[in-house]
This record gives sequence, C-alpha cells and structure tokens, in this order.
Amino acid sequence: MTPVELSRTVLHAVRRAVDEGELAVAVLPERVVVAPPGPGGCGDYATNVALQLARPAGQPAPAVAELLRTRLLRTDGISDVVVTGPGFLNISLAGGADARVVRDILRAGPRYGYSDDLAGQAPQLHAAPEVRALVLMDSVARVLRSQGARPQLHCARPPQDAWVRTLGVPSDITVGTGTDDPLRPVPAPADPTPLGRDAARWALLHPAPHDRPHIGDSQSEQHLAQRETNPLFRVRYAHARTRALVRNAADLGFTPEPGPVAPHGDVLPLLADHPRVLAATAAHRAPDRLARHLVAVADALAPLLPSVLPLGDEKPSAAHRARLALAEAAGTVLAGGLTLLGIDAPEHL
Repeated sequence: MTPVELSRTVLHAVRRAVDEGELAVAVLPERVVVAPPGPGGCGDYATNVALQLARPAGQPAPAVAELLRTRLLRTDGISDVVVTGPGFLNISLAGGADARVVRDILRAGPRYGYSDDLAGQAPQLHAAPEVRALVLMDSVARVLRSQGARPQLHCARPPQDAWVRTLGVPSDITVGTGTDDPLRPVPAPADPTPLGRDAARWALLHPAPHDRPHIGDSQSEQHLAQRETNPLFRVRYAHARTRALVRNAADLGFTPEPGPVAPHGDVLPLLADHPRVLAATAAHRAPDRLARHLVAVADALAPLLPSVLPLGDEKPSAAHRARLALAEAAGTVLAGGLTLLGIDAPEHL
C-alpha cells in the first residue's frame, strides 16, 4: 500500500464513519495527509486527521481516533493502528508491504505515481517570456498531465527557436497575456542552451523557482561534470547502473522477484513516497521538488547496488532476486521522474 493509497483508505474510513452516524461532520477533508511518524510515534505512517475532525465533530480527538482505529484495523493491508499523543493515528502496514510497493512500481513502469486526481481540470499556465519560465512551465505541464489534468500553456511572446530546438520548450504555446497561474521564477542569468538540453533543463529546474540558477558563471560547468558532485550525474548514473544490473543478472540466469530486502535504508520509503511527490509537484507548480526527490532516491540506492549480484561462486538466491527487483524499481522511478522533467535517462552512461 503506497502513501497515496493509504491516504485514500483513511479518507474512506472517515466517510464511512460519517455515513453511518458515528461522526457528525458537515464538511469532509478533500484528502488525508499521511507521513512517517514523528517523535513519540510508531508504525510505518501517521496522520493527524482525528485532530482535524475533533472540533467539527464535537468530540475529543482521542475518541475520533479510536473509532477510526477500529475501522482501519478491518482493512486489508493494515496490521496495526496505535493512537498516540493527543490523537495521532500510527499505522503499521501488513507484512509484505515492501514487496507490494516494488511490485506496483514494476507493474506501472515509468507511469508509477500517475493518477486521475486532476481529471477534468484544465489549468491555464502563463509563463513570463523568458527561457527559465518557459522550461518551468513545460515541466509543470508534464507533471500536471501525469495527474490527469489538461493544462493550457500561454506566454506573451512565442518561444525562441533555439529554446524549442535545444531545450524542448513546446512550440504550440498560445500567445497571450493571461494572468491565471503565472509562472515567474528568478530568470536565468545567461543563455542556457550551450549546456545542451539535459544539463540546461536540470540547471533551470533543480533550484527552487525563487533561487538563482547557476548558469553563465564559474559553477555552470558543474552541470556537465561526470562526477559525484553533480546531482544530475548521480541520478542518471544510478539509473544506468540499475539497467546494467538487470542485464548482468539475465546473463547469470536470474530475474527480479519482489520480496523482503533487509536492510534497505531509505530506498523503499522514498519509492513509496513518489506518488505524493508528484501530486505535490503538480499542486505547487514546483519541479524542484521532483528533482530533489530523484537525488534522494539515487543517493539512498547507492549503498544497495554492490550487493545485488552474487559474488564469486555464490549462487543467485531469493535475496539477490529481491534486491534486483528493488534496484529495478528505483531505476524505474528515476527514469520516470527524469522524463517528467524533460530530461533523458540513458541506459548506458
């Protein structure tokens, strides 16, 4: 069960409690936020939805939490629910949850995290007539489409041909002066096209929109460096290594099979969080959130990769197959995320 699925499960429990008269709440929340538990918490995820509902329901938060706890314990995929503090729900997922996350990713492929949550919406994005704003708008539009929206792109002037040819800025932008959803990041201080499409887009999208991108200064060459100090290189190298591991495993006669992987560090929680990151990127019009998430996945994956293949005369085991499946899932998330940023994810690097 992914965080997005768990959020929907908790929201469904709230709605059932209201429908059956256990909670008297006039306006239900549109979504429930679940996150790793904080200090004093336990389990896999926690939510403060009971605290949100307590006042409108006219009940103490612990009482609201307890009735939701009872409902959630009947749900497949949830092994335990504990109420802590003033009314936090701490949720433990059933055994095999890790394997299910990996299996879900491999089944969905690069579209893992896509949803129809924004279906029927057609946000009007308006970019300032500047290269960074247009690249930002293009990436925001890609992520919005991944969530079911059909954004309309506007700019006061048509994009320059070099921006279309080199940076992949769409040429079919509607020319106009609309003001809905204006995108005005700190402008690029210099022409990014000499960096090429991938490095230039990363240089423009990785910093938060209110931060100045490092282009045309002494740090500009950093975006092209094939070394660990370059976050784009780390992301693409991690993806290429996962693809190489799958090829090498096939040569050794075994394939990925999701299963328990211990220890796996932060890799699985980060992969499970990917749908939430895409939703937040779309909501806040902030591709930098996705870029930073990809860096975190790549960095968390690095310690796992040396243990994926058997060493010496060692025979492939279930643990090797599970680690290979986790590595392939991480590579799939990296490739899908780079695509939404408009950046290539090569299999060989």
